Amino acid sequence: MKEIRFIQGINEALDEEMARDTSVFIIGEDIGEHWGGPFGEFRGLAKKYGTKRIRETPISETAILGAAIGAAATGMRPVAAMMFADFLGVSGDELLNQLQMRYMFGGKIKLPLTIMANNGAGRSSATQHSKSLFGWLMNIKGLKIVSPSNPCDAKGLLKSAVREDNPVVFLTHKMLQGIMGQIPEGEYTIPIGKAEVKREGDKATVVASALMLHRALAAAKTLEEKGISIEVIDPRTIIPIDKQTIIESVKKTGRLVVMDEEPKTGSWASEVAAIIAEEAFDYLDAPLKRVCAPDTPIPFSPVLERYWMPSEEALIKTINEII
Repeated sequence: MKEIRFIQGINEALDEEMARDTSVFIIGEDIGEHWGGPFGEFRGLAKKYGTKRIRETPISETAILGAAIGAAATGMRPVAAMMFADFLGVSGDELLNQLQMRYMFGGKIKLPLTIMANNGAGRSSATQHSKSLFGWLMNIKGLKIVSPSNPCDAKGLLKSAVREDNPVVFLTHKMLQGIMGQIPEGEYTIPIGKAEVKREGDKATVVASALMLHRALAAAKTLEEKGISIEVIDPRTIIPIDKQTIIESVKKTGRLVVMDEEPKTGSWASEVAAIIAEEAFDYLDAPLKRVCAPDTPIPFSPVLERYWMPSEEALIKTINEII
């Protein structure tokens, strides 16, 4: 094992996949040698692989994603660097319509495309650079959505995303880019669609991803000091969701709280809650709960943003209510 930063895990995954497969290339704004991406995730790759495989573009998300979709349909494995998830809205037609073309040609084409974007709030970047778009993206059928919480998962899941024959949106939380973590020394991948129980417990199940996973673990540690044992699950993949791992946990604990950095209405948390209501209702000993952001745009003010984001304290309060 070795210890690296989250952002290094992403860089290593791309480096290894580009070395392994010459059809893999990256396309996007400011990804070349001068900057290497907004957080340095592509640093060094342009020097190593050249401008044919690290393709810098003008400021046009429509062009980035449109070119990547076309390249994928004709046999390449592009990685579209969209910078911030909020900018995906500029590429509305490409996301809503063109990404589904695999279902139009009788199985004659694949669409091996990875869409990378930075997700989430916490840097006081206002609503145009801070959204968490799980619920919105879930409504675009045919997409797989990945959201890692640590360097090991970031590297292993990104390698799996690049090898996937369907479109994958790979969302990295801005507030996790610098965290440290252990990863294996050698080659490894992590399968898309498999959750992980990060902490075992028996009083309640908490499902949380990315930054919220870290807040859930902190809340579980605080509650443990009061004799309350919480099971914490990291879904790792938003779509397809690993229903079985969550259901088995709820069968054990009898309670579910979903912590999600989105406004509650139309959120990914709502979908997880609906799954348990439909498939594990008889095992519940208390109402399902969601700890989400308010149904408002994200404020710019640092004080208001902290209030807006789901917190460790809000999760603890919710767990105490159902216990």
